[in-house]
Amino acid sequence: MEDVLRIFEQRGFVEQITDRALVSRQLAAPTTCYIGFDPTAKSFHAGSLLPIMALVHMQRSGHRPMAVIGGGTTLVGDPSGKTEMRPIMTREEIERNGAALKAQLSRFIDFGQGRALMVNNADWLTPLGYIDFLRDVGRHFSVNRMLAAESYRARLKTGLSFIEFNYMLLQAYDFWYLFKHYDCRLQMGGNDQWGNILAGVDLTRRLEGETIHGLTFPLLTTASGIKMGKTHKGAVWLDPELTSPYDYYQYWINQEDSDIPRFLALFTLLPMDEVNRLGQLKGEEIREAKAVLAFEATRLCHGKQEAEQAKAASTQLFGGNGASTTADAVPLFPIQRALLEEGIPAYILFEQAGLCKSRGEARRLIAQGGGYLNGQKLASHDQIVDVKDMDNAALLLRAGKKRYKKIVVD
Repeated sequence: MEDVLRIFEQRGFVEQITDRALVSRQLAAPTTCYIGFDPTAKSFHAGSLLPIMALVHMQRSGHRPMAVIGGGTTLVGDPSGKTEMRPIMTREEIERNGAALKAQLSRFIDFGQGRALMVNNADWLTPLGYIDFLRDVGRHFSVNRMLAAESYRARLKTGLSFIEFNYMLLQAYDFWYLFKHYDCRLQMGGNDQWGNILAGVDLTRRLEGETIHGLTFPLLTTASGIKMGKTHKGAVWLDPELTSPYDYYQYWINQEDSDIPRFLALFTLLPMDEVNRLGQLKGEEIREAKAVLAFEATRLCHGKQEAEQAKAASTQLFGGNGASTTADAVPLFPIQRALLEEGIPAYILFEQAGLCKSRGEARRLIAQGGGYLNGQKLASHDQIVDVKDMDNAALLLRAGKKRYKKIVVD
Protein backbone atom coordinates (compact mmCIF):
# COMPACT_ATOMS: atom_id res chain seq x y z
CA MET A 1 0.00 0.00 0.00
CA GLU A 2 1.06 3.57 -0.68
CA ASP A 3 1.74 5.74 2.34
CA VAL A 4 -1.24 8.05 1.96
CA LEU A 5 -0.30 10.18 4.98
CA ARG A 6 3.06 10.93 3.35
CA ILE A 7 1.18 11.80 0.13
CA PHE A 8 -1.10 14.15 2.06
CA GLU A 9 1.84 15.86 3.74
CA GLN A 10 3.85 16.19 0.52
CA ARG A 11 0.90 17.69 -1.33
CA GLY A 12 -0.18 20.10 1.43
CA PHE A 13 -3.42 18.48 2.61
CA VAL A 14 -2.67 18.35 6.35
CA GLU A 15 -3.49 21.22 8.71
CA GLN A 16 -4.10 19.32 11.99
CA ILE A 17 -3.99 15.66 12.96
CA THR A 18 -5.03 13.96 16.20
CA ASP A 19 -1.83 11.91 16.64
CA ARG A 20 0.49 11.50 13.68
CA ALA A 21 2.14 8.30 14.88
CA LEU A 22 -1.19 6.61 15.62
CA VAL A 23 -2.73 7.77 12.33
CA SER A 24 0.31 6.54 10.40
CA ARG A 25 0.02 3.17 12.11
CA GLN A 26 -3.70 3.00 11.33
CA LEU A 27 -3.15 3.81 7.65
CA ALA A 28 -0.56 1.08 7.28
CA ALA A 29 -3.58 -1.24 6.89
CA PRO A 30 -6.72 -0.74 4.77
CA THR A 31 -8.84 1.81 6.59
CA THR A 32 -12.34 3.17 6.16
CA CYS A 33 -12.45 6.97 6.33
CA TYR A 34 -15.19 9.50 5.88
CA ILE A 35 -15.90 13.08 4.95
CA GLY A 36 -19.32 14.67 5.35
CA PHE A 37 -20.93 16.86 2.70
CA ASP A 38 -24.00 18.90 3.60
CA PRO A 39 -26.30 19.08 0.53
CA THR A 40 -27.06 22.80 0.76
CA ALA A 41 -26.88 23.20 -3.06
CA LYS A 42 -27.42 20.93 -6.05
CA SER A 43 -23.75 21.08 -6.99
CA PHE A 44 -20.35 21.10 -5.38
CA HIS A 45 -18.16 24.12 -6.14
CA ALA A 46 -14.40 24.34 -6.56
CA GLY A 47 -14.03 25.04 -2.85
CA SER A 48 -15.24 21.47 -2.21
CA LEU A 49 -12.44 19.92 -4.27
CA LEU A 50 -9.90 19.62 -1.47
CA PRO A 51 -11.91 17.04 0.53
CA ILE A 52 -12.99 15.29 -2.67
CA MET A 53 -9.36 14.93 -3.78
CA ALA A 54 -8.48 13.60 -0.32
CA LEU A 55 -11.00 10.78 -0.81
CA VAL A 56 -9.49 10.13 -4.26
CA HIS A 57 -6.02 9.70 -2.74
CA MET A 58 -7.37 7.45 0.00
CA GLN A 59 -8.95 5.14 -2.56
CA ARG A 60 -5.89 5.13 -4.82
CA SER A 61 -3.80 4.12 -1.81
CA GLY A 62 -5.94 1.07 -1.02
CA HIS A 63 -8.32 2.49 1.58
CA ARG A 64 -12.13 2.66 1.56
CA PRO A 65 -13.57 6.18 1.43
CA MET A 66 -17.06 7.02 2.64
CA ALA A 67 -18.95 10.08 1.47
CA VAL A 68 -21.61 10.97 4.01
CA ILE A 69 -24.38 13.10 2.60
CA GLY A 70 -25.64 15.20 5.48
CA GLY A 71 -29.36 14.86 4.89
CA GLY A 72 -29.92 14.90 8.64
CA THR A 73 -27.38 17.52 9.74
CA THR A 74 -28.48 19.90 6.97
CA LEU A 75 -31.88 20.01 8.66
CA VAL A 76 -30.04 21.66 11.58
CA GLY A 77 -27.33 23.73 9.86
CA ASP A 78 -23.59 23.86 10.55
CA PRO A 79 -22.52 27.11 12.28
CA SER A 80 -18.83 26.57 11.37
CA GLY A 81 -17.43 29.48 9.39
CA LYS A 82 -20.80 31.24 9.22
CA THR A 83 -21.62 34.69 10.56
CA GLU A 84 -25.35 34.02 10.62
CA MET A 85 -27.74 31.10 10.72
CA ARG A 86 -28.35 29.24 7.47
CA PRO A 87 -31.89 29.21 6.10
CA ILE A 88 -33.65 26.00 7.14
CA MET A 89 -34.13 23.77 4.10
CA THR A 90 -37.00 21.41 3.43
CA ARG A 91 -36.43 17.67 3.30
CA GLU A 92 -37.46 17.67 -0.36
CA GLU A 93 -34.75 20.24 -1.23
CA ILE A 94 -32.17 18.28 0.71
CA GLU A 95 -33.06 15.01 -1.02
CA ARG A 96 -32.87 16.57 -4.49
CA ASN A 97 -29.51 18.15 -3.76
CA GLY A 98 -28.16 14.93 -2.22
CA ALA A 99 -29.00 12.92 -5.35
CA ALA A 100 -27.18 15.47 -7.54
CA LEU A 101 -24.09 15.42 -5.30
CA LYS A 102 -23.95 11.63 -5.45
CA ALA A 103 -23.70 11.78 -9.23
CA GLN A 104 -20.89 14.35 -9.09
CA LEU A 105 -18.84 12.38 -6.56
CA SER A 106 -19.07 9.34 -8.81
CA ARG A 107 -16.89 11.16 -11.37
CA PHE A 108 -14.02 11.17 -8.90
CA ILE A 109 -14.53 8.03 -6.81
CA ASP A 110 -15.26 4.43 -7.84
CA PHE A 111 -18.25 3.21 -5.84
CA GLY A 112 -18.33 -0.18 -7.58
CA GLN A 113 -17.91 -3.48 -5.71
CA GLY A 114 -17.84 -1.80 -2.32
CA ARG A 115 -14.62 0.09 -3.05
CA ALA A 116 -16.29 3.21 -1.67
CA LEU A 117 -19.53 3.88 0.16
CA MET A 118 -22.06 6.67 0.08
CA VAL A 119 -24.56 7.00 2.92
CA ASN A 120 -27.02 9.62 4.15
CA ASN A 121 -26.95 10.49 7.84
CA ALA A 122 -30.70 11.19 7.74
CA ASP A 123 -31.09 7.39 7.82
CA TRP A 124 -29.87 7.22 11.44
CA LEU A 125 -30.35 10.77 12.74
CA THR A 126 -34.00 11.42 11.92
CA PRO A 127 -35.30 8.33 13.81
CA LEU A 128 -33.50 9.37 17.02
CA GLY A 129 -35.65 9.93 20.09
CA TYR A 130 -34.86 13.27 21.70
CA ILE A 131 -34.91 12.08 25.32
CA ASP A 132 -32.88 8.96 24.53
CA PHE A 133 -30.35 11.06 22.60
CA LEU A 134 -29.94 13.53 25.48
CA ARG A 135 -29.51 10.71 28.00
CA ASP A 136 -27.17 8.47 25.95
CA VAL A 137 -25.14 11.08 24.03
CA GLY A 138 -25.75 14.57 25.43
CA ARG A 139 -24.52 13.66 28.91
CA HIS A 140 -20.98 13.17 27.53
CA PHE A 141 -20.69 16.79 26.34
CA SER A 142 -19.44 19.72 28.40
CA VAL A 143 -21.15 22.98 27.47
CA ASN A 144 -18.09 24.94 28.63
CA ARG A 145 -15.85 22.94 26.32
CA MET A 146 -18.27 23.29 23.40
CA LEU A 147 -18.38 27.07 23.79
CA ALA A 148 -14.59 27.15 23.60
CA ALA A 149 -14.70 25.60 20.10
CA GLU A 150 -13.90 28.18 17.42
CA SER A 151 -17.04 27.39 15.41
CA TYR A 152 -19.23 28.34 18.39
CA ARG A 153 -17.05 31.06 19.89
CA ALA A 154 -17.10 33.11 16.69
CA ARG A 155 -20.87 32.86 16.43
CA LEU A 156 -21.55 34.01 19.98
CA LYS A 157 -20.88 37.57 18.80
CA THR A 158 -23.68 37.47 16.21
CA GLY A 159 -26.02 35.01 17.89
CA LEU A 160 -26.01 31.22 18.06
CA SER A 161 -29.35 29.44 17.87
CA PHE A 162 -30.08 26.39 20.01
CA ILE A 163 -30.69 24.28 16.91
CA GLU A 164 -27.16 25.09 15.64
CA PHE A 165 -25.72 24.40 19.08
CA ASN A 166 -26.77 20.77 18.61
CA TYR A 167 -24.72 20.36 15.42
CA MET A 168 -21.55 19.23 17.20
CA LEU A 169 -23.46 16.48 19.00
CA LEU A 170 -24.95 15.22 15.77
CA GLN A 171 -21.63 15.16 13.92
CA ALA A 172 -19.98 13.41 16.84
CA TYR A 173 -22.81 10.86 16.79
CA ASP A 174 -22.19 10.38 13.06
CA PHE A 175 -18.57 9.43 13.68
CA TRP A 176 -19.52 7.01 16.45
CA TYR A 177 -22.28 5.48 14.29
CA LEU A 178 -19.93 5.01 11.31
CA PHE A 179 -17.31 3.43 13.56
CA LYS A 180 -19.90 1.11 15.07
CA HIS A 181 -21.53 0.03 11.81
CA TYR A 182 -18.76 0.42 9.18
CA ASP A 183 -15.55 0.25 11.25
CA CYS A 184 -14.76 3.80 10.13
CA ARG A 185 -11.65 4.98 11.97
CA LEU A 186 -10.71 8.28 10.35
CA GLN A 187 -12.73 11.43 9.76
CA MET A 188 -11.36 14.20 7.56
CA GLY A 189 -12.62 17.70 6.86
CA GLY A 190 -11.81 21.38 6.65
CA ASN A 191 -10.00 22.91 9.58
CA ASP A 192 -13.22 24.60 10.72
CA GLN A 193 -14.45 21.07 11.53
CA TRP A 194 -11.62 20.33 13.99
CA GLY A 195 -13.79 20.77 17.09
CA ASN A 196 -16.58 18.60 15.65
CA ILE A 197 -14.11 15.86 14.70
CA LEU A 198 -12.53 15.84 18.15
CA ALA A 199 -16.02 15.58 19.66
CA GLY A 200 -16.60 12.39 17.66
CA VAL A 201 -13.24 10.97 18.70
CA ASP A 202 -14.01 11.67 22.35
CA LEU A 203 -17.57 10.32 22.19
CA THR A 204 -16.39 7.05 20.64
CA ARG A 205 -13.70 6.70 23.31
CA ARG A 206 -16.30 7.20 26.02
CA LEU A 207 -18.90 4.86 24.52
CA GLU A 208 -16.65 2.14 23.11
CA GLY A 209 -13.24 2.52 24.71
CA GLU A 210 -11.74 2.75 21.19
CA THR A 211 -9.32 5.23 19.65
CA ILE A 212 -10.32 6.72 16.31
CA HIS A 213 -8.65 9.53 14.44
CA GLY A 214 -9.11 12.92 12.80
CA LEU A 215 -7.32 14.96 10.16
CA THR A 216 -8.15 18.42 8.83
CA PHE A 217 -7.24 20.31 5.67
CA PRO A 218 -6.21 23.97 5.42
CA LEU A 219 -8.97 26.45 4.59
CA LEU A 220 -7.81 27.67 1.21
CA THR A 221 -7.75 31.15 -0.19
CA THR A 222 -5.99 32.36 -3.31
CA ALA A 223 -2.88 34.53 -3.11
CA SER A 224 -5.10 37.61 -3.41
CA GLY A 225 -7.18 36.50 -0.42
CA ILE A 226 -10.24 35.33 -2.35
CA LYS A 227 -12.01 32.26 -0.99
CA MET A 228 -11.28 29.16 -3.08
CA GLY A 229 -13.92 28.57 -5.74
CA LYS A 230 -15.13 32.19 -5.97
CA THR A 231 -14.81 34.60 -8.91
CA HIS A 232 -16.25 37.96 -9.88
CA LYS A 233 -19.24 36.03 -11.27
CA GLY A 234 -19.79 33.98 -8.12
CA ALA A 235 -19.11 30.33 -7.36
CA VAL A 236 -17.29 28.02 -9.77
CA TRP A 237 -19.55 24.95 -9.86
CA LEU A 238 -18.69 21.36 -10.74
CA ASP A 239 -22.04 20.99 -12.50
CA PRO A 240 -21.44 21.72 -16.23
CA GLU A 241 -24.89 23.32 -16.50
CA LEU A 242 -23.92 25.90 -13.88
CA THR A 243 -20.27 26.40 -14.90
CA SER A 244 -19.37 25.22 -18.39
CA PRO A 245 -16.23 23.09 -18.87
CA TYR A 246 -14.76 26.02 -20.78
CA ASP A 247 -15.35 28.45 -17.90
CA TYR A 248 -14.07 25.81 -15.47
CA TYR A 249 -10.87 25.51 -17.53
CA GLN A 250 -10.54 29.30 -17.60
CA TYR A 251 -10.92 29.48 -13.82
CA TRP A 252 -7.83 27.32 -13.37
CA ILE A 253 -5.69 28.75 -16.16
CA ASN A 254 -6.22 32.26 -14.79
CA GLN A 255 -4.98 31.51 -11.28
CA GLU A 256 -2.21 33.75 -9.97
CA ASP A 257 1.35 32.64 -10.62
CA SER A 258 2.16 32.17 -6.93
CA ASP A 259 -0.78 29.77 -6.46
CA ILE A 260 0.17 27.38 -9.28
CA PRO A 261 2.64 25.10 -7.39
CA ARG A 262 0.28 24.31 -4.50
CA PHE A 263 -2.79 24.00 -6.74
CA LEU A 264 -0.95 21.50 -8.96
CA ALA A 265 -0.18 19.46 -5.83
CA LEU A 266 -3.70 19.65 -4.42
CA PHE A 267 -5.94 19.48 -7.47
CA THR A 268 -4.17 17.14 -9.90
CA LEU A 269 -2.88 13.59 -9.68
CA LEU A 270 0.41 14.39 -11.37
CA PRO A 271 3.52 12.83 -9.75
CA MET A 272 5.20 15.21 -7.35
CA ASP A 273 8.36 15.26 -9.47
CA GLU A 274 6.32 16.77 -12.30
CA VAL A 275 4.47 19.08 -9.90
CA ASN A 276 7.81 20.35 -8.59
CA ARG A 277 9.18 20.84 -12.12
CA LEU A 278 6.15 22.83 -13.23
CA GLY A 279 6.07 24.76 -9.97
CA GLN A 280 9.57 26.06 -10.56
CA LEU A 281 8.73 27.65 -13.92
CA LYS A 282 8.90 31.44 -13.96
CA GLY A 283 8.07 34.32 -16.27
CA GLU A 284 6.51 33.36 -19.59
CA GLU A 285 7.16 29.67 -18.89
CA ILE A 286 4.55 29.66 -16.09
CA ARG A 287 1.92 29.52 -18.86
CA GLU A 288 2.84 25.88 -19.41
CA ALA A 289 2.19 25.09 -15.74
CA LYS A 290 -1.13 26.97 -15.81
CA ALA A 291 -2.26 25.09 -18.92
CA VAL A 292 -1.38 21.77 -17.31
CA LEU A 293 -3.27 22.69 -14.14
CA ALA A 294 -6.33 23.76 -16.12
CA PHE A 295 -6.33 20.64 -18.29
CA GLU A 296 -5.80 18.18 -15.44
CA ALA A 297 -8.38 19.80 -13.17
CA THR A 298 -10.95 19.90 -16.00
CA ARG A 299 -10.19 16.31 -17.00
CA LEU A 300 -10.81 15.06 -13.46
CA CYS A 301 -14.10 16.92 -13.20
CA HIS A 302 -15.53 16.71 -16.72
CA GLY A 303 -13.57 14.01 -18.55
CA LYS A 304 -10.78 14.02 -21.12
CA GLN A 305 -12.94 15.00 -24.11
CA GLU A 306 -14.36 18.11 -22.46
CA ALA A 307 -10.90 19.07 -21.20
CA GLU A 308 -9.45 18.79 -24.70
CA GLN A 309 -12.28 20.89 -26.16
CA ALA A 310 -11.81 23.56 -23.51
CA LYS A 311 -8.06 23.59 -24.14
CA ALA A 312 -8.59 23.90 -27.89
CA ALA A 313 -11.05 26.77 -27.43
CA SER A 314 -8.66 28.54 -25.07
CA THR A 315 -5.83 28.15 -27.59
CA GLN A 316 -8.05 29.58 -30.34
CA LEU A 317 -9.01 32.58 -28.25
CA PHE A 318 -5.72 33.33 -26.52
CA GLY A 319 -3.11 31.71 -28.76
CA GLY A 320 -2.23 34.92 -30.56
CA ASN A 321 -4.23 34.33 -33.76
CA GLY A 322 -7.18 36.44 -32.66
CA ALA A 323 -10.65 35.51 -31.49
CA SER A 324 -13.21 34.10 -33.90
CA THR A 325 -16.90 33.27 -33.85
CA THR A 326 -15.91 29.77 -35.02
CA ALA A 327 -14.15 29.00 -31.72
CA ASP A 328 -15.56 25.80 -30.24
CA ALA A 329 -16.52 25.24 -26.58
CA VAL A 330 -16.89 28.94 -25.78
CA PRO A 331 -19.97 29.35 -23.57
CA LEU A 332 -23.08 30.02 -25.63
CA PHE A 333 -25.90 32.45 -24.96
CA PRO A 334 -29.01 31.87 -27.11
CA ILE A 335 -31.14 34.83 -28.11
CA GLN A 336 -34.38 35.12 -30.06
CA ARG A 337 -33.87 36.21 -33.65
CA ALA A 338 -36.64 38.80 -33.41
CA LEU A 339 -34.80 40.58 -30.60
CA LEU A 340 -31.59 40.66 -32.58
CA GLU A 341 -33.36 41.90 -35.70
CA GLU A 342 -34.80 44.74 -33.65
CA GLY A 343 -31.35 45.56 -32.29
CA ILE A 344 -30.03 45.54 -28.72
CA PRO A 345 -27.81 48.16 -27.04
CA ALA A 346 -24.42 46.60 -26.35
CA TYR A 347 -24.51 47.19 -22.59
CA ILE A 348 -27.85 45.37 -22.27
CA LEU A 349 -26.52 42.42 -24.30
CA PHE A 350 -23.43 42.18 -22.09
CA GLU A 351 -25.60 42.10 -18.98
CA GLN A 352 -28.08 39.58 -20.41
CA ALA A 353 -25.26 37.28 -21.57
CA GLY A 354 -23.82 37.19 -18.05
CA LEU A 355 -20.56 39.00 -18.82
CA CYS A 356 -21.53 41.74 -16.37
CA LYS A 357 -23.59 41.54 -13.20
CA SER A 358 -25.56 44.69 -13.99
CA ARG A 359 -26.21 47.17 -16.76
CA GLY A 360 -24.30 49.78 -14.82
CA GLU A 361 -21.25 47.51 -14.72
CA ALA A 362 -21.63 46.88 -18.46
CA ARG A 363 -21.74 50.63 -19.20
CA ARG A 364 -18.56 51.20 -17.19
CA LEU A 365 -16.80 48.25 -18.84
CA ILE A 366 -17.52 49.53 -22.35
CA ALA A 367 -16.77 53.16 -21.46
CA GLN A 368 -13.36 52.08 -20.17
CA GLY A 369 -12.58 50.25 -23.42
CA GLY A 370 -13.09 46.72 -22.11
CA GLY A 371 -16.03 45.65 -24.30
CA TYR A 372 -15.49 43.95 -27.65
CA LEU A 373 -17.74 42.64 -30.41
CA ASN A 374 -16.22 40.14 -32.85
CA GLY A 375 -12.74 41.28 -31.84
CA GLN A 376 -13.45 45.01 -32.31
CA LYS A 377 -13.64 47.45 -29.42
CA LEU A 378 -17.12 48.86 -28.93
CA ALA A 379 -17.35 52.59 -29.57
CA SER A 380 -20.02 53.30 -26.97
CA HIS A 381 -22.10 51.47 -24.38
CA ASP A 382 -25.33 52.06 -26.33
CA GLN A 383 -23.99 50.91 -29.69
CA ILE A 384 -26.77 48.87 -31.30
CA VAL A 385 -25.96 45.21 -31.98
CA ASP A 386 -28.14 43.45 -34.56
CA VAL A 387 -28.16 40.65 -37.16
CA LYS A 388 -25.89 42.65 -39.50
CA ASP A 389 -23.09 42.15 -36.95
CA MET A 390 -23.33 38.35 -37.07
CA ASP A 391 -20.32 36.44 -38.34
CA ASN A 392 -20.70 32.73 -39.13
CA ALA A 393 -24.21 32.90 -37.62
CA ALA A 394 -22.87 34.11 -34.26
CA LEU A 395 -21.63 37.10 -32.31
CA LEU A 396 -18.55 36.95 -30.13
CA LEU A 397 -18.60 39.22 -27.07
CA ARG A 398 -15.53 39.84 -24.96
CA ALA A 399 -15.30 41.49 -21.57
CA GLY A 400 -11.78 42.50 -20.65
CA LYS A 401 -8.97 40.29 -21.83
CA LYS A 402 -10.25 36.79 -21.09
CA ARG A 403 -14.04 36.53 -20.70
CA TYR A 404 -15.93 35.49 -23.80
CA LYS A 405 -19.52 34.63 -24.68
CA LYS A 406 -20.78 33.48 -28.07
CA ILE A 407 -24.25 34.76 -28.96
CA VAL A 408 -26.29 32.43 -31.18
CA VAL A 409 -29.84 32.64 -32.50
CA ASP A 410 -32.25 30.42 -30.59
